[in-house]
Amino acid sequence: MRAINRQPRRGTRALLAVLPFVIVAILYLIGSALRLADNPTDKLLPALSSFADTIDRMALSEDPRTGDVIWWLDTGASLVRLFVALSISTLISLCLGIAIGLLPHVKALMGAFVGVFSMVPPLAVLPILFIVLGLGEASKITLIVIGLAPVMIRDLALRTEELPTQQLIKAQTLGASTFGIVQRVVLPQILPRLLDSLRLSLGPAWLFLIAAEAIASESGLGYRIFLVRRYLAMDVILPYVAWITLLAFLMDLGLRRVQSLAFPWFAAARTA
Repeated sequence: MRAINRQPRRGTRALLAVLPFVIVAILYLIGSALRLADNPTDKLLPALSSFADTIDRMALSEDPRTGDVIWWLDTGASLVRLFVALSISTLISLCLGIAIGLLPHVKALMGAFVGVFSMVPPLAVLPILFIVLGLGEASKITLIVIGLAPVMIRDLALRTEELPTQQLIKAQTLGASTFGIVQRVVLPQILPRLLDSLRLSLGPAWLFLIAAEAIASESGLGYRIFLVRRYLAMDVILPYVAWITLLAFLMDLGLRRVQSLAFPWFAAARTA
């Protein structure tokens, strides 16, 4: 049997999924043990006990100076910025994406502009945002929106254009208005694709968030990572990186779950 036709069993699939993580963990433990054997004060690959002490100090204990639990303070600050920016980006991309993909005049007006604007490197305009909007929350949220919305708009516009023309013609034959076509024909087919686009945008969203927090912020996961890097505090940096990765994974898992529950036909068509 050809390799492309071999399907792993459920247990094998689970084992294969876990195997890369186990290999990485083993390699880290070996590397850490070797470095600490040569230099007990080595900071590059801390022992697991150092991670435990850091998590206890930052996630389970109050800071003696401020009275805040730093881990959760940073997490809350970052998630608020991220959720606000994702909400704004989703709303803008949904409205403009459908309009560009469905309405010829809007496509003629905005298609080229959005295409060019999506090529602007978001991090290059970060200094401009700080000058115009200041160092507060507005500039950080705007950076994420600038980084996500144009790409999501183009994706949704292309997916709207790919809808079968026969569906639009039949809807008009039955007397549907433009708004009715959007509501009854376009939205049901575009919303699950919007969730896909949002899932693919999570990585860049975290990147822009951390970059903005690293430059100008007083709290946040990115702020904390760049604050302690000057002390080579890998016992703080690595748990924070792992926590960010876990949060992004859980967000992706949640969006995928929403998609399967709200649009079961879409998931069934994908696996068919």
